[in-house]
Amino acid sequence: MNIIYALDIAGTFAFAISGALVAIKKDFDIFGVVIIAFVTAVGGGMMRDVLINAHPINWIGDINYIWTILAAVGITFLFRSRIAPLRKTMFLFDTIGISVFTLSGLEKALTYDLHPFLALVMGMISAVFGGVIRDVLTRKVPLIFKKEIYASACLAGGVVYLILMNFNVNKNLHFIIPAIVIFIIRTVVVKYKLELPKVKNDVLGK
Repeated sequence: MNIIYALDIAGTFAFAISGALVAIKKDFDIFGVVIIAFVTAVGGGMMRDVLINAHPINWIGDINYIWTILAAVGITFLFRSRIAPLRKTMFLFDTIGISVFTLSGLEKALTYDLHPFLALVMGMISAVFGGVIRDVLTRKVPLIFKKEIYASACLAGGVVYLILMNFNVNKNLHFIIPAIVIFIIRTVVVKYKLELPKVKNDVLGK
């Protein structure tokens, strides 16, 4: 198991737990909790694969994702009261997850000969649209539309990845440097509660 794959599994685990916690808070039954955990963890990658016509779909091609999600749901049910306070730990895994999902999604899109800009969008979709699907299914306004800048962090890291393609950079560094960029931006945004500007009035209005 290489480090990128291990981080991918860790990110899937963290995303699944976050989805399970939301579903439990909404008083869903066990089936509903599993579904929400599933779409949170692999929904973004699945949407990416459908859009670029990649087969097999991410979780269909590797059953370890299914076992990871089921394990996350089981652990959430057994240790919910202990997991909830571990926000810093979960934030760490969540941030690692979006970093890895962004770059692995971008890499996969490039292998399908997509334009770099479109590949960048596919990387962002891989990282954030699982959360969007989760929020829609649980009747919440998706977080990326009103609060945190993590989608923008994904785009920034993806841009760094594309820039490094023009230089003779070690393959591991080519992945690690953009991942660190995403991690730093995401951490700073959350720490200082930064948000993107909101449209309240006409730019040329009074």
